Amino acid sequence: MAVLDPKMQYNVPSISCAQLDSRPAGSIQAADKQAVSCEVSQKLFLDVAKVLGTDVSDASGVLDQQGGDWVVSLDFTGDGQKKWTALTREAYENTGGACDASALGDQGKCRVAVVLDNEVISSPEIQGVLTGDSQITGSFNSKTANELAGKLRYGALPLTFTQNEVQNVSATLGTEHLKAGLLAAGIGMLLVIIYSFFYYRLLGTVIFLSLVLSGLLVFGALIVLGRNIGYTLNLAGIAGFIVSLGVAADSFVIYFERLKDEIREGRSPRSAVPRAWARARRTIISANAITLMAAVVLYIVSVGTVKGFAFALGLATVLDLVVVFLFRHPIMAMFASTRAFLSPRVSGLGRVLEKDPTDQPAKPRNPRVKEA
Repeated sequence: MAVLDPKMQYNVPSISCAQLDSRPAGSIQAADKQAVSCEVSQKLFLDVAKVLGTDVSDASGVLDQQGGDWVVSLDFTGDGQKKWTALTREAYENTGGACDASALGDQGKCRVAVVLDNEVISSPEIQGVLTGDSQITGSFNSKTANELAGKLRYGALPLTFTQNEVQNVSATLGTEHLKAGLLAAGIGMLLVIIYSFFYYRLLGTVIFLSLVLSGLLVFGALIVLGRNIGYTLNLAGIAGFIVSLGVAADSFVIYFERLKDEIREGRSPRSAVPRAWARARRTIISANAITLMAAVVLYIVSVGTVKGFAFALGLATVLDLVVVFLFRHPIMAMFASTRAFLSPRVSGLGRVLEKDPTDQPAKPRNPRVKEA
């Protein structure tokens, strides 16, 4: 069909619009040659292109202030405006029979076809010689006017795609991945808790309660965010929460190791807890602040699912700070007053408590010398 003369393609009834529309995208490429295309089901004979897409400087969908209807406003370059004026004069005056009867509009004037790839996306009737910026009127609404303006402004790429592979993805795949991610997060939290009980004994209870409280706060935050801003937990968000477990565990290690150092220096457990907190607090705040800043920067510069990871990491970090100040330190002060805290086997403080730090070696008595 492509080798036939355009006039023959237009005049042969057996060549339908379905055949013309099935041509590969970009078949109409030569602007200096006539062509045949269709608008909906009407076959049109297209003359050589008189105005190209590069001659259009801008196009926008606007609301006509006089009629109240949506129109498409066209702006042209300097040379483009001259070409457009000449084209509208030729179409309006139908110079030399520029168009046949099938191309005449309702007012008996020629239409100008706007062609993108093989498709005639618009064919407005010329209602006068246009010497300035122009408008395309019709049954437009906001969406259709802006769609046509976008096509006139940017055009389209004359590309074709070859199907190499087809893969059907089940609608339940995302749910399965989400469940797997939640399972991984649960396993990670469980391993942290098991290790904390193994290494810190009674202090592992503090870690367990803190992680449970953090989990409840995260769950509540997700519900609030989901209802107010439509936040949806995805795999990237789950990854962010899993990474935050490491940040929380690190703050525990800092605090408890500081506590051991204080006891080794000879302080009692009750006095060691506030001093260890004072020394560890700055380090914990610094570590969480660095993580939070990294999450904020990552959220700003990233796109897509990476934003979800950064958001989840930042949210979990903030909630960890809340738990540290409002729960972890107060409950440690409470544990310090219990008898179990003084037992090295129960508290997990190891050998630092096996020797009572209050015990001091007895000073030798001065020998008395009997006088003769």
